[in-house]
Amino acid sequence: MAIDETREFLPVRIAVLTVSDTRGLAEDRSGDTLVERITTAGHILADRAIERDSIDAIVERLALWIADPEIHVVITTGGTGVTGRDVTPEAVEAVAEKMIPGFGEAFRWLSYEKIGTSTIQSRACACVAGGTYIFALPGSTGAVKDGWELILKDQLDSRFRPCNFVELMPRLTER
Repeated sequence: MAIDETREFLPVRIAVLTVSDTRGLAEDRSGDTLVERITTAGHILADRAIERDSIDAIVERLALWIADPEIHVVITTGGTGVTGRDVTPEAVEAVAEKMIPGFGEAFRWLSYEKIGTSTIQSRACACVAGGTYIFALPGSTGAVKDGWELILKDQLDSRFRPCNFVELMPRLTER
């Protein structure tokens, strides 16, 4: 598991969605953290938005980005807990063509080392929809850092071996 420097780095166009009833862009530390890591890694911020904790609003935003050929990946932050207002996983499932259960499993497994059994409260999830990857992370900056640094940074790097999500992008819409 390493970066193969003989392979070409392919920047990915990533949209960031913060799900919150209380935050605006000025208070969006988790979104800022994602944007900083995305651009530092050499990827392109394709769009950024904040939506309230509403399945319909989240689905509408996801559908717009899924339909946009200039967006390859969507990363959401927030709304993955177990309270009544936490509906991001339901919105992701509503647009999903194929779920990626290993993402949430890996996220919780890696989080366990930092937050112990509290990790079971996370419903982090991922899917493919319309050839677009969607990754839903919890809303804390710590969770965003862990999700990016421990999973997404490598999986969205075309040089990562033995395999990565980028090399599969051209085949996501195969039938």
